[in-house]
Amino acid sequence: MPVSNPLRKFVDKINHYPAPISTFLMTKVFRHKVKLAGTTSIEVLATDGLQVEFRLKNRKKVQNHIGSVHAAAMALLAESATGFIVGINLPGDKLPLIKCMNLNYVKRATGDMTAVATLTHEQVTLLNQQDKGEINVQIKVTDANGIEPVECEMIWAWVPKR
Repeated sequence: MPVSNPLRKFVDKINHYPAPISTFLMTKVFRHKVKLAGTTSIEVLATDGLQVEFRLKNRKKVQNHIGSVHAAAMALLAESATGFIVGINLPGDKLPLIKCMNLNYVKRATGDMTAVATLTHEQVTLLNQQDKGEINVQIKVTDANGIEPVECEMIWAWVPKR
């Protein structure tokens, strides 16, 4: 039987609140746990447990030399969204670890960035049944115009906590 996950309990509880309150609380907790996400002001917009949506506004502190969101900030956004969805679905006695990130920058980004990470029911079953393993988490990163400037592949592994 999987060990209870405190992050999942928190997300399930605050999802009963109105959207602005749940967004604020999830973002606050995530930024507290992931310091770089706080530095870049990544926001957790919503999650239903199988999908999560994150946003990174195109602010001066995350811009590159041409005024769009920096490539490293886009990578952080994608890694954060996929890590969050894995983290809330993993039993409490397991540790999530990013194993591989492949990013292909294919277009110039415009404006704010949004990342949507998704797990399938089969992947959630694997997370809960296997002591250790790995999954490829589906992630789509888009800009303010709905264009996908970066194609991402994020492979997450998990191992038992010591």
